[in-house]
Amino acid sequence: MFKHAKLNKVQADTDALPINEQLLASLLVMAWVVEARDPYTGGHLWRVARFSELLARKAGLSTLEIAQVTIGGFMHDLGKVAIPDAVLNKRDRLTDDEYAVIKTHPEVGYRMLHAHPLAALVADAVRLHHETPDGKGYPQGLTGEQIPQMARIVGICDAFDAMTSTRPYRIGMPQEQALEIIAGNLGRQFDADLGACFIALGEENQLAHIIGHSDHGIPLQRCVMCGPTLVLRQSSQPNDHVYCRSCGADYQLDASLLAVATGVRGDPGDLKPQADEELIGRFVQETSRHILQAVERSAR
Repeated sequence: MFKHAKLNKVQADTDALPINEQLLASLLVMAWVVEARDPYTGGHLWRVARFSELLARKAGLSTLEIAQVTIGGFMHDLGKVAIPDAVLNKRDRLTDDEYAVIKTHPEVGYRMLHAHPLAALVADAVRLHHETPDGKGYPQGLTGEQIPQMARIVGICDAFDAMTSTRPYRIGMPQEQALEIIAGNLGRQFDADLGACFIALGEENQLAHIIGHSDHGIPLQRCVMCGPTLVLRQSSQPNDHVYCRSCGADYQLDASLLAVATGVRGDPGDLKPQADEELIGRFVQETSRHILQAVERSAR
């Protein structure tokens, strides 16, 4: 599974991550940069990763499999880098032709991953998370057990986050409504056993602290000018500035870290996306030990 991985334990300097962890971090940075293009999906990758982690654990997967599924959840939308801004950021519902463009992203992401040493870790999540048990998914129209377990898990979590998140054309629905939709589509759009496990997580109140957040304890805020999400970081402090990725509005954080509009716009330098390296670093630390131990064993 990991035969293409090449590990090098030599560090460039004492502050750098080991080369193997750098490889894992490079995957996550790729995905984060893609997410930054869409002003309405802030935190989507983090949320899907966390939902996927919970579901994998609830389903009884091994520690290694849980770590792998978690990374797959973070990486699943990589191929959206190739979707034109006019389609990706459209404020109305997509036409059939535009939806056909969106449906290309799993294969695009899979091709992008091809040359990466750790591609095999997440290939199933990237390529197959829109496959459905009834065979009506894409890109391959797989059915039932033909769909890898990782892809089935990430597919449920991706759909749940889409339903509970606000988009330009609709408000995110309550958790209970989204879980009812999953329950009504078990065995068709969603794997029956995994879907039941996910519903149980909701009933156990294990999902609410993730919905509407972009990191642990960091709720999303919204631009009062045009509606997209404002994403804070764990390192955010009072008086820091954040910017709307759609209209460029400048916000300053008050003492409670509430974003307050300043009435001016950010300049191009302010609006340039910068990867949340602290979040990615934590993510690598949380998942890398089990993943990279497996990579090392297979590379011997």
